[in-house]
Amino acid sequence: MKKIREIAGGIWKLYVILCFIVFLLLFYPIYLVFLHKEKRYKNGFKLLIYHTKILMLLTGIRVNLKNKEFIQKNKSYVIVSNHSSYLDIVILYQTFKNYFVFMAKEELAKVPVFNIFFKNMHITVNRKSSASGKRAMERCAVELQKGRSVVIFPEGTISTKTPEMFPFKSGAFKLAIENQTPIIPITFLDNYKRLEMGGLFSGKAGPGIARAIIHQPISTIGLTEKDIIPLRDKVFNIINNQLLNDEHR
Repeated sequence: MKKIREIAGGIWKLYVILCFIVFLLLFYPIYLVFLHKEKRYKNGFKLLIYHTKILMLLTGIRVNLKNKEFIQKNKSYVIVSNHSSYLDIVILYQTFKNYFVFMAKEELAKVPVFNIFFKNMHITVNRKSSASGKRAMERCAVELQKGRSVVIFPEGTISTKTPEMFPFKSGAFKLAIENQTPIIPITFLDNYKRLEMGGLFSGKAGPGIARAIIHQPISTIGLTEKDIIPLRDKVFNIINNQLLNDEHR
């Protein structure tokens, strides 16, 4: 039975990849136009929302969003969440409709066609280089100053022991405090069940519900450098407690 599930999951993964590639190629000429100049980036963002919605419909993934009223329209945030699947970014476009950019590993900027999103719109970082990390954070600060939101996965990579998280790094919280920007924690409860890390025929995979919990925004007004670690730990506990509560149901 396990072997059958793995084969079925592998076939579904191939189908998801095919859907993503087909629509990426279909929309690619439009992305080229929208992402050529910064003033058109918001149009590219809207297309990404539409693009990912089609992907969700075709792959049978239904996003169940809780507490969307916590998000104020046209307000900038530092958005942090657990990182459990490649689907996290895709589902963020169906979760958070305010314009945002996200920080990603620089290897993604080297993937043909897909790299169009990382040349200008989003921010890449070499996780092994402190200089690269500093430049990436400076770019994030510029985005916040422009009134945009920034997505950072504070684990730094996709967890290999989902739903358990890796420890959080401090960069996102330092960024939020230095720019006096509120943090919105988001918990993804099911993304790893829909598409888990692993080989083609290993790990959980399949259609179904993907629940996203938006938590109360946390103000950073008046916080200073000494508050970075307490803020980091507070956000970790908010997300982790939600994961633990769901796991024990």
